[in-house]
Amino acid sequence: MRVLAAGSLRIVWEQLIAHFSEPIETHFGPAGILQERILAGEECDLFASANLAHPQALLTAGRAQAVVPFASNKLCLTVRSDVMHNGDDWRSLLNRTDLRLATSTAGCDPSGDYTQELFNRMGTEGNTARQRALALVGGRNSAPIPTGKMAAQWVIESGQAEMFIGYASYAKKRRHTEGLTVFAIPEPFNPHAQYALAILTPKAQRLAEFLQSQKAKAILLEAGFCV
Repeated sequence: MRVLAAGSLRIVWEQLIAHFSEPIETHFGPAGILQERILAGEECDLFASANLAHPQALLTAGRAQAVVPFASNKLCLTVRSDVMHNGDDWRSLLNRTDLRLATSTAGCDPSGDYTQELFNRMGTEGNTARQRALALVGGRNSAPIPTGKMAAQWVIESGQAEMFIGYASYAKKRRHTEGLTVFAIPEPFNPHAQYALAILTPKAQRLAEFLQSQKAKAILLEAGFCV
């Protein structure tokens, strides 16, 4: 079975598949780009997307047989610890013009799209942050993230930016990474990131059912996702 999956599932995917009996070949990447590859004719049995829109587009185009939500996520802000001031919170940090802010690439990576929604919800402050933001990962020409590194960790440790907006599912691992501080982004500012499966062939039905099972939900919850 061949699967194309959103890059934000890379860490948890191995744990999930360890509980599934059939062999699976999985390729990861920004979900928007993976959707384009499928629409262009690339063969796969299942597409695991970080949003609902891309699987739905495949269904509308006749490339998918069904679309099934299976997990959700939120955003958080990761900051290089030594640049913080006393009293800083997520919002004051995003307003600090002395700090560079990095994001994923909107249009290619749903994380970038959710970040744009966050900026919209912040109003004038969000428009200012949007103008300063650097789309450094998840794009067609973005440098690859080194194996074993999280996007926020790599961007900050390599000196490309001091802050990164990304998925909260990585927050637990980031909090144990020396030199990084993670801030939750509260409601109602934080968008709801809905993950969904596009079932492209009958072969993928059993895997889709497993990914909706209580066992899979427990693994996803432990990894920082919502279900």
